[in-house]
Amino acid sequence: MAAAKSRRDRYNALAAKAKDKETREKYKQISKNTMAQGVAAARRLQTSADNAADSYARSMRNAAEAHAAKKAVKKTKA
Repeated sequence: MAAAKSRRDRYNALAAKAKDKETREKYKQISKNTMAQGVAAARRLQTSADNAADSYARSMRNAAEAHAAKKAVKKTKA
């Protein structure tokens, strides 16, 4: 998000320096698009991180259950 914000600020600065209205509007639109793409990328990264965390938690839970089942089998055989 920081990179997207810095690019947005750069395009807003260019828009402020623009001599004509058409150029100013072009830079403002580029600024909006940059921010929208940054937000979308951040959302995708967050979703990916959430999925990885869920997968890790599920595998740890399954490993703990398998370990507990192995211990129970050993106790019943002894």
